Amino acid sequence: MESVIGVNLPQESYEIAIASGNLAKLGDRMMSLNLGKKVLVVSNPVIFQYYGEVAIASLKEAGFEVAQITLPAGESYKTHDSLQKIYDAALENRLERSSTMVALGGGVIGDMTGFASATWLRGINFVQVPTTLLAMVDASIGGKTGVNHPQGKNLIGAFHQPREVLIDPEVLKTLPVREFRAGIAEVIKYGIIWDAELFSQMERSQYLDCLDNLDLGLLQEILTRSCQAKADVVSKDEKEAGLRAILNYGHTIGHAVESLTEYRVVNHGEAVAIGMVAAGEIAVTLQMWDKLASERQNALIQKAGLPTALPPGLDIEAIVDALSTDKKVKAGKVRFVLPTQIGAAIVTDQVPRDVIKQVLQQMSS
Repeated sequence: MESVIGVNLPQESYEIAIASGNLAKLGDRMMSLNLGKKVLVVSNPVIFQYYGEVAIASLKEAGFEVAQITLPAGESYKTHDSLQKIYDAALENRLERSSTMVALGGGVIGDMTGFASATWLRGINFVQVPTTLLAMVDASIGGKTGVNHPQGKNLIGAFHQPREVLIDPEVLKTLPVREFRAGIAEVIKYGIIWDAELFSQMERSQYLDCLDNLDLGLLQEILTRSCQAKADVVSKDEKEAGLRAILNYGHTIGHAVESLTEYRVVNHGEAVAIGMVAAGEIAVTLQMWDKLASERQNALIQKAGLPTALPPGLDIEAIVDALSTDKKVKAGKVRFVLPTQIGAAIVTDQVPRDVIKQVLQQMSS
């Protein structure tokens, strides 16, 4: 079963192709895009060990000249040093304007490869082959690329749309359970902000906490509906001028938690889960969302094996202060995405500091 979703943009429309066995078709699909012959595959050692051979064989069979580089996985490696290694490989292999960088990995590899391709020779082709659930449903779509600054996440970045996103659900079989759950956090996000039917389907599922327990039909539905939600939002607002900001649901406090724990205590999906619980509670406190809906959200987060409380030892004041360096700050005010019903959310900068502190204190006890 194949799903093909169009991301329709004024200048750089592309497709998200979802099907088992897609990895072996990478070369053929890239050939159909009329790309130049030179390709640099960027991956991490673990993913490359599992899937590098299949990807490279497919590219070579289609006539591409293929070079490769592997970089350590993990948010703490999303730095200028890693970026420099991609640039060095691009130079060594004489990548040209018509050449392509292929990101074979999770969100960190995708973000760094995307930023390298956006800036090498002022922009070359880029293809996303996400290998984590989180990257499949979120990070690989929409053209956001970047690296971290020591003071905050993704502060250095660019919008650079991929030529294609190629998703093969088969690669999820080697994904660690904790990483699978991290991806489910982003899927729950889509249910809350955009797709009430997706939310209901997950509520009806007995299990959400690991791939082995998940119905294959539901997995395809999760991938298709999540990608469609992201594509819909990005198509309406490519550069985050308005609507696209709702995709940051759970990310405002989530990013602060990640940053303050130096990306070592919680992963991105776990941080988003904590952020969604906080945002939901803020919305309830401000009488924008009803308590039952908030409880349904939190029950789904718990069913996915995700945290609903702050990591121990985090200073509440430090979290509130960290919000001021968030990318979403506008005119000095922190912007929150808050749900108004399951399937809809708004962006507001009218969240009093004392409400944020009160909610965070409740979540740390």
